[in-house]
Amino acid sequence: MGSPVVHFEITGNDGDLLKKFYGELFEWKIDSDNPLNYGMVAAEEGGIGGGVSKAQQGPGMVTVYVATDDITASLNRATELGATVVMPETTVSDEVTIGLFSDPEGNVVGLAKM
Repeated sequence: MGSPVVHFEITGNDGDLLKKFYGELFEWKIDSDNPLNYGMVAAEEGGIGGGVSKAQQGPGMVTVYVATDDITASLNRATELGATVVMPETTVSDEVTIGLFSDPEGNVVGLAKM
């Protein structure tokens, strides 16, 4: 099996509005009780967990994160295949490291080591 999608993220200009919207639409329990006010969505049976938040910079977007054991190596391979690195390997917590690339069509995809 290839690398699984392990996380999703939905961001925009008004993170609180998005949390309310998606929480009500899909009956998600969104927990923002953390220093970044990042809305964590728990994984439901048969699904993956994710997050809903205010965009840190630029426009909002929907991003999927794919598991990898080596963020930098995966970013390098993506670059070899025509991608552009959007965010190099970045530690976001003690348990999570991420990186982002833009594919040849401009879609932003995340890599995650959890």
